[in-house]
Amino acid sequence: MYGESYLFLAAVLVTALAALFDWRTERIPNWLTLGSLAAAPIAHGAFGFVGGGWSAAGESLGLSLLGVVICSIVPLVLYRGNAIGGGDVKLLAALGAVLRPLVGMEAQLYAYIVAAMLAPVRLAWEGKLLRTLGNTLLLVRNLFVPKAKRKEIPREMLTMQRFGPAIFIATLATVFMHWKG
Repeated sequence: MYGESYLFLAAVLVTALAALFDWRTERIPNWLTLGSLAAAPIAHGAFGFVGGGWSAAGESLGLSLLGVVICSIVPLVLYRGNAIGGGDVKLLAALGAVLRPLVGMEAQLYAYIVAAMLAPVRLAWEGKLLRTLGNTLLLVRNLFVPKAKRKEIPREMLTMQRFGPAIFIATLATVFMHWKG
């Protein structure tokens, strides 16, 4: 596809900025996620037009929009369960728009894997690993016992992890694997 290298670089840049903001402020700004979400289909359409005319432009634009939908499904489910934040959902949707469905889902899968690998390291470093594992077992137990016998975990006992850096590392790895230049 014409312009693929530029869009790969854009994905890396957007996720790098998001990781920086997430790391420092625990927020991913809307101007970054929503701006990327709006610009990516337009860029795909423009690159498609230059590379192959109106039909290629429509196909590229459509795949970008399909990437938004496909790459939003799992993050929205996780968001409803309070597992990730709204900025993460918007960033992964934008990543779907920039990288399109297949590569976007690949980057998303790698982001979950990176986060799962980094979490225990960070928790051990902070001395919270055993407590968090105990809370996790309690949450799993709650799924299988009647509501009256469930033990609630106070919100302050739960541990939050910033997801932006994992998304950046995963995007960098995905782009590296798909780079044809």
